[in-house]
Amino acid sequence: MQLTRYTDFGLRVMMYLTQDDGREAPATIPEIAERFGVSRNHMVKVVHFLAQQGWVATTRGKGGGLRLARAPADYRVGDLVQALEHQGVLINCAEPPCALNGVCRLSGVLADAVQVFYDALNRHTLADLVQTPTGEAIIRLRRVA
Repeated sequence: MQLTRYTDFGLRVMMYLTQDDGREAPATIPEIAERFGVSRNHMVKVVHFLAQQGWVATTRGKGGGLRLARAPADYRVGDLVQALEHQGVLINCAEPPCALNGVCRLSGVLADAVQVFYDALNRHTLADLVQTPTGEAIIRLRRVA
């Protein structure tokens, strides 16, 4: 299983925003896009989705930007990945029509495996992802002028 670039960028944004102590100006989309070498347009789409989910609080105007809506420990990695992936079933037995549809166990086994994957990721929080040395690297990245 390979995660999409969209999910990769979404996780990077969330991790980047963990290193906000509230004293610095909120992070901005252009700042994050530049730090990670991602197009601003693509980052806008990702951040828009994160805000729609209620994971990121956005403020418009001068001094505005992005902050996490909750504490990093409140975000389960599996839930983040599952929502960012927008993934349905791994295989579609109806299209093209499968001769084994209705009697085959493959789709059920694959669905179970995907659930095990998300359950394993849910043993970790966003706070876990930014423990040493990652958190320190993000702090340095945020301080780049």
